[in-house]
Amino acid sequence: MTPDDGGVLLFGWRGALFRVADGVQPPKAGSLFFCRRVPVTADERVLEVGCGLGLFAVLAARAGARVVATDVMPAAVEATRANAVLNGVSVDTRLGDGYAPVAGERFDLVCTNPPQMPTPPGRERDDAEAAADNGGRDGWALLDRVIAGAPAHLVRGGRLVFSLFDFLGVKRALATLSARGFAPSVLATEVQPFPRIGYERLDHLRSIDVEGTLPAGTPATVERVIVQGVLA
Repeated sequence: MTPDDGGVLLFGWRGALFRVADGVQPPKAGSLFFCRRVPVTADERVLEVGCGLGLFAVLAARAGARVVATDVMPAAVEATRANAVLNGVSVDTRLGDGYAPVAGERFDLVCTNPPQMPTPPGRERDDAEAAADNGGRDGWALLDRVIAGAPAHLVRGGRLVFSLFDFLGVKRALATLSARGFAPSVLATEVQPFPRIGYERLDHLRSIDVEGTLPAGTPATVERVIVQGVLA
């Protein structure tokens, strides 16, 4: 059903139910991979930057974590808030860019499954669907900011965890974490279908693939990676 005929799109997973609100993308392979492979324990204080419809935030809260979920899109914040209520858990939802909504606060875990599709110059759009994919020219626009700000928002021994397309550079990710005082590692990898929007931008993706991960011809799959940094 569509919003025009009054229908509601629901997504059920792992015993939870999520309403997919207007202006918020339904879960895709990357979101499910992220939720499966980012470890959360009871009583951890968790910050998710870029919560979308609240899939990770709700599941982490169900596992007993104390979750703060932020997003720059009002529709995402409202969707996460509503989905927390729908599933009977408490999630502290906040509207704002990056770490602005949590100034001065520290967490055991900071995580993000961010917009990271490289966007060629002149191809930027302002709609919600595009914002959910737009990682800037090289895909690192939000990731660089999250990594840079994480030490000020983690307790000693706290973890920063994020997802990454391999063509953005796993070596770059590990080196960036090291330079910021983290002990970096790869938690998980998964081969997924190559994103449809990536085919439209394949020449641009090849231009920023400095680690040479993209095969010749038309790729059928892409490797997604979960990267962790533990703050020394």
